[in-house]
Amino acid sequence: MFPQDGKENWKSGQGLWNDVPEEKWNDWRWQMQNRITTRRKLEEKIRLTPDEIAGLDAAGTHLAFAATPHYFNLIDRDNPADPLRLQVIPRFAETKIAPEEAADPIGEEKFSPCPGLVHRYPDRVLLISTNKCACYCRFCTRSRLVSDASGHAFRPDIEAALRYIAAHTEVRDVLVSGGDCLLLSDEEIDALLARLRAIPHVEFIRLGSRVPVFLPQRITPRLCEIFKKHGAIWLSIHANHPNELSCETAAALERLAFAGVVMGSQSVLLRGVNDNAETMRSLVHRLLQMRVRPYYLYACDPVRGTAHFRVPVQKGIEIIRQLRGFTSGYAVPQFVIDAPGGGGKTPVNPDYIDSISPEGRVEMRNFLGKKYFYPC
Repeated sequence: MFPQDGKENWKSGQGLWNDVPEEKWNDWRWQMQNRITTRRKLEEKIRLTPDEIAGLDAAGTHLAFAATPHYFNLIDRDNPADPLRLQVIPRFAETKIAPEEAADPIGEEKFSPCPGLVHRYPDRVLLISTNKCACYCRFCTRSRLVSDASGHAFRPDIEAALRYIAAHTEVRDVLVSGGDCLLLSDEEIDALLARLRAIPHVEFIRLGSRVPVFLPQRITPRLCEIFKKHGAIWLSIHANHPNELSCETAAALERLAFAGVVMGSQSVLLRGVNDNAETMRSLVHRLLQMRVRPYYLYACDPVRGTAHFRVPVQKGIEIIRQLRGFTSGYAVPQFVIDAPGGGGKTPVNPDYIDSISPEGRVEMRNFLGKKYFYPC
């Protein structure tokens, strides 16, 4: 039995695919093989708007379109403004490039010693293990690398990346991401984790994945055994709206938790998706119910064709203000901007401090705006 948050029903089931045998539906490979990837297939299942048709026709040169049957079932097909629909179905606005936007907005490539490795922070690296995703987020920071649609033809050099990590003893933390690293085979994941564990100075292995949301069927008992074998593994899932967190996702996250995987979440602040405190509160509460600690709320990176998703930073600050003190501290993510050009994650917080005297006396306001003083 899964917990309820009292506001929305947790969606589940086969929906439009109710004629598919259950064993196929629950097979992640079947889900991948039967993704909706073309305008024609999509039009068989949903009435597209002219805006979406134009976006789909342009997607082939920018970022491919794909949606798993599982995730598509969670979309409100009668609502063009459905927050899940906005995340995966292209719109014409993607073709408009704002002056401040870039293919690599957070400057990963200038910190890349070999294909697929980013060494931006002193003691940690990002290992981009694949260019494939179960679904393609229309605001993807790495749209230049994933899906091959842009012509970049990115392929990671895993061997070179592992040699680099082994040679740099300052690297104690490795984040394996993508694309989506959990789309690698069991054998590939097992081997990669084993290689990383064999490097003496690597203390901390993290995975970044939207698979528990897009493709929860991938979280198999066999995969969980691999994580147990190589623990402790930390997993950052990516969820942006409470309707993404289905019963199947809850079950997948429970399997991961029982396998000893420590889980946090990352969300991106997106216009029309989660840019209000009520939606964000529902999301973080549901994440906690599913054993996931809300970790980061990102301002949307200025990647090409995403101006229609971006939200004023002040709005994100206000959402955090409406969470802090009004819900559990565990439920409040850190709002950050990944500084354009490679500056790294920079916290952006509501200002609760009015002044600090030369002697150290602090004048501050609490979550209700009431004034308090802290002695030096």
